[in-house]
Amino acid sequence: MIPVLFRQRSMAFALGCWGFVLIGWGGLVVPALAREVEDGFAQTDVGLGLFYFLTSIAYAAGSVLGGMATERVGRRAILSGAAALLGLGLIGQGLTPDWVAFTAFGIVRSVGAGAIDGGGNGLVIDLYQGARGGRLNLLHLFYSLGALGAPFVLAARDLAGISWQAVIVGSGVLALPLAVVLAVTDLADGRARPHLAAGGRRSSLLALPLLVLAVAIGCYVACEIGVSNWLVRFLAAAPAATATSALGLYWAGLAAGRLVGSRIADRFDHLRFGIAAALVCAVALVGAVVVPSLGVSIALFTVVGFASGPIYPLIVAVGGERFPDRAAAVAGLIVAASVVGAVVYPPLMGVMSVTVGLPVAMIGTAVVVAAGAGALAVVGRMPAAGVEARSG
Repeated sequence: MIPVLFRQRSMAFALGCWGFVLIGWGGLVVPALAREVEDGFAQTDVGLGLFYFLTSIAYAAGSVLGGMATERVGRRAILSGAAALLGLGLIGQGLTPDWVAFTAFGIVRSVGAGAIDGGGNGLVIDLYQGARGGRLNLLHLFYSLGALGAPFVLAARDLAGISWQAVIVGSGVLALPLAVVLAVTDLADGRARPHLAAGGRRSSLLALPLLVLAVAIGCYVACEIGVSNWLVRFLAAAPAATATSALGLYWAGLAAGRLVGSRIADRFDHLRFGIAAALVCAVALVGAVVVPSLGVSIALFTVVGFASGPIYPLIVAVGGERFPDRAAAVAGLIVAASVVGAVVYPPLMGVMSVTVGLPVAMIGTAVVVAAGAGALAVVGRMPAAGVEARSG
């Protein structure tokens, strides 16, 4: 048994933030290097698309299986192992000259990243039972910073004469110390606590409120990724630099929304706050699509990002409140459901673009996030499963 050297709650939270920077960064490394990766491995968009699909499935599997395993063996072992998988997967991707091996290492990396995502959310649910909304927003802010920083740093690498393979290897190296420190830090055990559930039994992961929360998170992420993936294409009439800047403003708005959410989320009911943010997002999206002014459209897409920011963390917080005895597994399931949203609607937008038009597909993202708000409203009408939610 590895001894615990660090017991401070702040230390555990800081490690979670470190992990979220890495998974945000790692998730954008290959997309930001798409041209170099395709040229280096003689691949087409079809091959890269298959890579994205396989790694997305691996991410979801890592999230679910990591959460379930945490309930049995504890959080330290799972999160430490996940960070090691993330690091080794990235290092392998940077070193291999073979496409099949690159894909296999990408799957390893994604399993680790998914387990960190679900495990980090579960960690915060357990550590901050009275301030989950704010802390989860802060945690996800670090994911946004990692995702936001990757394209800019990678774009500047040529100035330093660094190869893209070296960037990927270096990214992996940064994850290995995290694996070591996680192994010796008190991370709030994470094992299931049957005595907290109604009637002395564990909450079921098939409980209807949790399944509806899974629908809500899937809808939100379908909107977030749909806008992110297709915004530059939607603004095709604008100069390339303007369209790219609009995407940067969208992600900056998302990061700002999470920063504000970290300060105010716990002053409000998390469920109602999430519904309000989703509805504002939907209205701003419709406005951004139909308004004739490019400048106003870009400003509204920034508002979309800002309103989007708190939604994901708030849904996770609601899951923790409703199922306090299954924090690890619930967080893993919610993260996996978010991946489903990412792989279903955003690719469909490409088909819609060549049939009914990209503006209609963008309006569809507003419909999807509004459906997520509706799902949250349904959860609000359902009876709570856990003691914590009942004692409200």
